[in-house]
Amino acid sequence: MADVASASPVGQWGLDSSKERRINFARHARQSGDGEHALSLLIEGVHCGGCIKKIETNLQQLPDVTGARLNFSTRRLSLRWRGPAEGANGLVDRLIELGYGVTPFAANTVEQADTQEEKVLLRCLAVAGFATGNVMLLSIAVWAGQFHTIDATTVGLLHWFSALIALPAVAYAGQPFFRSAAGALRHLRTNMDVPITLGVLLTAGMSLFETIRGGEHTYFDSVVALLFFLLIGRFLDRRARGKARGAASRLLALQTTAVTVQQLDGRTAEMEAGDVAPGMTVLVAAGERIPVDGVVRSGRSAADTSLINGETTPVELSPGNDVFAGTTNIGGPITVEASKTADRTLLAEIVRLLEVAEQRRGRYVDLADRIARLYAPVVHLLAAATFAGWVVVGAPWQQALLYAVAVLIITCPCALGLAVPVVQIIASSRLMRRGVLLKSGNALERLAEIDSVVFDKTGTLTEGRPVLSGAVVDPDTHALAASMAARSRHPLSRALAASMPDVTPAEAVQEEPGLGLQLATEAGEVRLGSRAWCGIETDDGGATGLELWLRQPGKAPVRFSFVDALRSDATDVVRQLGQAGLPVTLLSGDRVATVDQVATAAGIADWQGGQRPDQKVQYLEQARGAGRHPLMVGDGLNDAPALAAAQVSMSPATAADVTQTAADIVFQGTKLRPVQETIDVARRAGRLVKQNIGLSFLYNAIAVPFAVLGFVTPLVAAISMSASSLLVIGNAMRLSR
Repeated sequence: MADVASASPVGQWGLDSSKERRINFARHARQSGDGEHALSLLIEGVHCGGCIKKIETNLQQLPDVTGARLNFSTRRLSLRWRGPAEGANGLVDRLIELGYGVTPFAANTVEQADTQEEKVLLRCLAVAGFATGNVMLLSIAVWAGQFHTIDATTVGLLHWFSALIALPAVAYAGQPFFRSAAGALRHLRTNMDVPITLGVLLTAGMSLFETIRGGEHTYFDSVVALLFFLLIGRFLDRRARGKARGAASRLLALQTTAVTVQQLDGRTAEMEAGDVAPGMTVLVAAGERIPVDGVVRSGRSAADTSLINGETTPVELSPGNDVFAGTTNIGGPITVEASKTADRTLLAEIVRLLEVAEQRRGRYVDLADRIARLYAPVVHLLAAATFAGWVVVGAPWQQALLYAVAVLIITCPCALGLAVPVVQIIASSRLMRRGVLLKSGNALERLAEIDSVVFDKTGTLTEGRPVLSGAVVDPDTHALAASMAARSRHPLSRALAASMPDVTPAEAVQEEPGLGLQLATEAGEVRLGSRAWCGIETDDGGATGLELWLRQPGKAPVRFSFVDALRSDATDVVRQLGQAGLPVTLLSGDRVATVDQVATAAGIADWQGGQRPDQKVQYLEQARGAGRHPLMVGDGLNDAPALAAAQVSMSPATAADVTQTAADIVFQGTKLRPVQETIDVARRAGRLVKQNIGLSFLYNAIAVPFAVLGFVTPLVAAISMSASSLLVIGNAMRLSR
């Protein structure tokens, strides 16, 4: 595939995209396993959801492409394809053919691109403002001449002076709109800048024609003022979008680029973060961000992990502790052995999850996209009909053309295109700051519709950090149980394994979700798990608390008891959910006596104990069959089937588990408050999306008829169009408070 395209469009930031194809994009591709490659690109010229849909659809139609996701906030396109790295150049060619600018993505490219775009807009705005002021002074002289005697020669001279000022100003200040429109039309598509460009050029062209023929209908003052206010709106819109930019954008800026690595001979060397390989030793000074996921090998310090789990309390670090990229070392210097680097770190995974959440395609996104697709043909036909209608009723063609221009500008679907994405971005950003990650595309949309909440117990209502308690059993028995438990990720198994950290994990252990573990030995089958799994039918004296049982052939069963504290805010959250009209149910696989104890402490009246995973699924399916919409909150381990069966699901998880849970939403930390807050954000986001769509429709329902009837000038249309976009963004920003 060629590295240089014969022609390429110019991006919205005034960048010549022909430079892009001189880049060999294959060098920026990375192998993602299974014969696939991946590439991250920064896309120029993305205005709304319609652009996202167009890019994703065109790329996904290619036979080798296995994934194409474009983020509205960061304009980052994540591509995956089967085949060699050289396939990247062909994909970039396809993007350029669609009329978009392309550059390799880097953490600082978004900020640099935004800064450059703002500088371009400010220069254009200054030129348009200067021209508007001067042309208005000349126009005042012409208007004043209508009340006093002024000869036609003087009027014509003033018109020519206006043209000499206005036309160069239009040519320069209109570049952000002209280039975007030209790039779209060159590739046989339209965007919102096409009718704006058409309106500006028609007004300027008509004014020049009238000046040449000595006519009286010149609107140089209107055309430069029109550009001036359009640029003000575009600049304010750019700034407002920057304030609403999602958490993904900010997280990308936290990724460390330069890393200090300790070599085998003891010397240090600087290298790019992307070049660090697992197993290397990285030096992290006090105050620096940790660049990789890994394990502390030397030094003692503390880390600010609020980026990962929303917790403001620093975490103490010592040799053997896990650390994660993006967190800040706020104590002394440490050395870290890298385990995951570059795009495989937890920070990179969180960014990917956030980008998916910010561009989720719920029914409101699809509605806005369908309407936006009708925009181009409808607005041009409406403008043509307006022009023809006014000519038919006897208006001068110059006046009719001005009304048509007003229709072209005022019907821009900017507000509708922003109605949903801005709310999505702000919601995702706010939840991220609370340690909540959205893993499913339309999770918040479904969460806003729930009418009940179902909790699991261990690791959900409780902290999920049980500790072995009671008398220590025979050391050999204890070691056998710990070796089997080391093969499971269940919280009780982890606690049992942690009680003997030096034990070697047993081989050939099989796990039955929700029941326990089994191990085939020469003496027979050994089981570790629940009472039922180990064949213990009675509850000795009604014992309560968490427990695991070990049953060996020919020996009496052995009980391991644990304590697991209720989350500190569980009782308050359960009470507030009930006050919000969301009845709470507790479903647990633990014994009835234990579940009763926890339910009573948490204030949950509706509970069931001894529930197998399939019974939880059956409960949720029956609830949905009865027309209810339950939220399932489980630990994401043996509750995976139940999480999938619910209307929407949430899961508490440690940082290391964030990519392994089956839930739609994952929340970090030791508190249950994120469940309640996420529900609140989902409901508010749903209301704001509906309000924004309603405002967009209301704007067009009022503005378009006024423009068609001739009550709106192009200048007023430009102000109205910008105001509608800012109104939608401002309404969405209320969610950030």
